[in-house]
Amino acid sequence: MSKSYGAVRALDSVDFELRRGEVMALLGENGAGKSTLVKLLSGLIQPDSGTIEIAGKEVVLGSPLQSQRHGVAVVQQEYSSVPTMTVAENLLLGDRTAGWWWSRARLDRGTGDVLDRVGLGHVSPRTRVEDLSVAESQLLELARMLRRDAQILILDEPTAALSDHEIERVLAVLRDLANEGRSIIYVTHRLDEVFRLADRVTVFKNGRSLPARDAASLDEHAVVTMMLGREMSTMFPERPELDGAPVRVEATELVAPGLHEPVSVSVRRGEILGVTGQLGSGANALVRALAGVTPAVGGRVAVDGAAVDLRSRRRGIAAGIAYCSDDRKRDGMFQGVSVLRNLSAPWLGRSSRLGVLRPRHERSTGREISGAFAFDASRLSANVETLSGGNQQKVVLGRWVGTDPVLLLVEEPTRGVDVGARAEIYAKLRDLASTGTSIIVASSDSTEILGLCDTIGAFYRGRLTSVRPHTEWDEPQLMAATMHSEATS
Repeated sequence: MSKSYGAVRALDSVDFELRRGEVMALLGENGAGKSTLVKLLSGLIQPDSGTIEIAGKEVVLGSPLQSQRHGVAVVQQEYSSVPTMTVAENLLLGDRTAGWWWSRARLDRGTGDVLDRVGLGHVSPRTRVEDLSVAESQLLELARMLRRDAQILILDEPTAALSDHEIERVLAVLRDLANEGRSIIYVTHRLDEVFRLADRVTVFKNGRSLPARDAASLDEHAVVTMMLGREMSTMFPERPELDGAPVRVEATELVAPGLHEPVSVSVRRGEILGVTGQLGSGANALVRALAGVTPAVGGRVAVDGAAVDLRSRRRGIAAGIAYCSDDRKRDGMFQGVSVLRNLSAPWLGRSSRLGVLRPRHERSTGREISGAFAFDASRLSANVETLSGGNQQKVVLGRWVGTDPVLLLVEEPTRGVDVGARAEIYAKLRDLASTGTSIIVASSDSTEILGLCDTIGAFYRGRLTSVRPHTEWDEPQLMAATMHSEATS
């Protein structure tokens, strides 16, 4: 299969094979061609050359409907649910076998089993999708796919927004489906999931495909080397000694939505504090309260010893608090706008004089940030939506560098990002910390929390159960602390 967009060769004579009843992991850096292949198989785009065979018969997937008729179901990385419609309505959306007339009661009855299967049994079928969390929205996408009796299932980063417990449920469901004889293409950047789920691995690099390999014959180092085409010495940067570093940000008895009891934390100058827990545990609630996104209703927050008012996001920015949400598409970027304007949005005032923008200063600062975050400065004028997921995440993080933040709050910093870009983002976060910026990272990725952070806090059911230096944690201890209330601080 080959596919070009102008002078850009997205797929270059790619070969790909999927066997009945197997899970094939499709891996590669952002921009390697994985998403293009998924779009071809889902009927969203057409190849320039090449053929597709299903069950030994050549087929033409000229539209999503034709793809669906050939037994292909896709969960795209970007959600396809309609926010203003209910959960039940979204489950039936596009299903031409559902009939022409449905009552509310019949809608509700037809959704219970599939919602239970993906861990959404607690969600009412009449809940609007816009009221779901990011993780619940992703699980709904999986439920839509399971409701159809598809034989070829394609999942593009299905667990990027999920906690460890939810990931286990999704992986178990997928393994059951494969055991039933369904074939699964699993696109992910989380390599630990590859070895827990996949039978074989296909790696794409620069629009070309490498021969498929048995997952059992590989390890994480070998996969990373295949993806990058080179050795990568380490994923995480070295951690500095912080003994004696002064406390820069301190929250005392903080009370906010999502926290079931007051929380107190402190972050030293140059420290990266990691907070983690299951969905709704309170880790993200803490970050959003400190950012002023969901304002605290009690407690005290001080920066460099001075109390700050965080009753709104505007006040948080004025206090030097930068915030990157876990959903860059929804509220992390201005879509349809240039990369440069996305970068400069928080610091336009610094590139203006008497209210008039100085384009030369804006572009100069944008180029500096591009260099620091290792993305191509020649694309500053491009629409931010044309960037790969990894480069979009760099833009979302890089925009705050121009504000010289006192505290950087980041939710899921590497969601949907390939291993190479992950290492670059980790290095940049550590570089920012080395300049004196305090950083709080909220992540559901335990490997990320353990490898990046200096101090780690575990949340369970709205409570901060334990805060300890990274040297006092390992993965089993961290999982226990986020799944059981017996953990102590």
